[in-house]
Amino acid sequence: MELSVVIPALHEAENLARLLPQLHTVLSSLGEGQKPAGQGGGYEIIVVDNHSTDGTAEVCAAEKAALVHQTEPGYGGALWAGFERASGEYILTMDADLSHVPNFIPTMWQHRDNAELVIASRYVEGGRADMPKYRHVLSVILNQVYSRALSLPVQDLSSGFRLYRSSILKNLDLRSHDFDALEEILIKCYAAGCKILEVPFHYVPRHTGKSKVKLLQFGLSYLRTLLRMWKLRNSISSADYDARAFDSPIPLQRYWQRRRHKIVTQMADARRPSLDIGCGSSRILSALAEHTIGLDIDRGKLLYARRYGRPLVQGSVFTLPFPAESFEQIVCSEVIEHLPSSPQPFLEIARVLKDGGHLILGTPDYGRLSWLIIERLYKIFAPDAYGDQHITHYRAGELVEFMKTQGFQFKRREYVAHSEVILLFEKTGED
Repeated sequence: MELSVVIPALHEAENLARLLPQLHTVLSSLGEGQKPAGQGGGYEIIVVDNHSTDGTAEVCAAEKAALVHQTEPGYGGALWAGFERASGEYILTMDADLSHVPNFIPTMWQHRDNAELVIASRYVEGGRADMPKYRHVLSVILNQVYSRALSLPVQDLSSGFRLYRSSILKNLDLRSHDFDALEEILIKCYAAGCKILEVPFHYVPRHTGKSKVKLLQFGLSYLRTLLRMWKLRNSISSADYDARAFDSPIPLQRYWQRRRHKIVTQMADARRPSLDIGCGSSRILSALAEHTIGLDIDRGKLLYARRYGRPLVQGSVFTLPFPAESFEQIVCSEVIEHLPSSPQPFLEIARVLKDGGHLILGTPDYGRLSWLIIERLYKIFAPDAYGDQHITHYRAGELVEFMKTQGFQFKRREYVAHSEVILLFEKTGED
């Protein structure tokens, strides 16, 4: 099935009686084969109900919509139940109160291949919202606080009118049960490297009934979620962690990223076909030649790195998925200290690098007292960050001597803050 429409509803029978026929009309016109699932077609409508007593079940039966009773409380609980029931390749969520007009769905559907998450946005250029002034002010403040505090390039985080590629929802550990579930889903999708696209949308008031939002509960749940998401956004689990560090408000972190970037890109020959091993989301990849391939074992970081316009491969340095002598230049920055001590990664690098090719190799220098002090402070002020993942400790001099035994000639050495060493080697092919 291609599309599942999930509609959370509580005492919305009158609105559903108007909405569902419109939905069938719009969904049937999306493209050939877009007919109700029961008629062998490509869409389904799922109404998630929290035991309404207003005739919701009868409306759903009459309008050929599946009715699911949620087991977890709140708006978030309704979404989780709908996602579990949905079988479509894409999942569209919308409100039952007619504030999300079905006629806008084709616009969102047209963008389904451009992003993993498409948002009908009230706050991008061309969008607007017809709502009471106090609600509009609160909504704007909420979205700006989340966007700025979490460094998110999204204007309307609280819009529930969304089109998801269903595969991105499968592995998310979702906990929120109120309306803050929308922010949690979006932030965790972005942290997983997903592309998010906002399209301008005109939000209109609900047709009948009252909003289910309880202001105090709403505010407290959003605050709790903001704190949880702040921890995620500032952890290495966030796919854009390395890219964000380049513009970090922390002076030392910003200096470190930019100094490393400058050294590596100055050492690199822009004319050489290259491989960036462990590229992550670092901007180094985008500064290398256009024919550079980025390789990383973390799929989320590769998803984020798509914006750099370079070919990307998911794989391990222990078994590089390339033929022998495929590259004239390899960058391997801040990788080897995260690997168990083994000659295998260096053998693989030597295998895929051509004779005369260059290797740019970066790692903390554990022979420097300055690094030992910095790492100790790093672990105190940034627990569970990269510092705790350094399992093999290299000293620059010993590393240079080891690389000679692997057929590499030492060419140049640079430091970041007298602590992180970046070495340039040339492959001679001689042991």
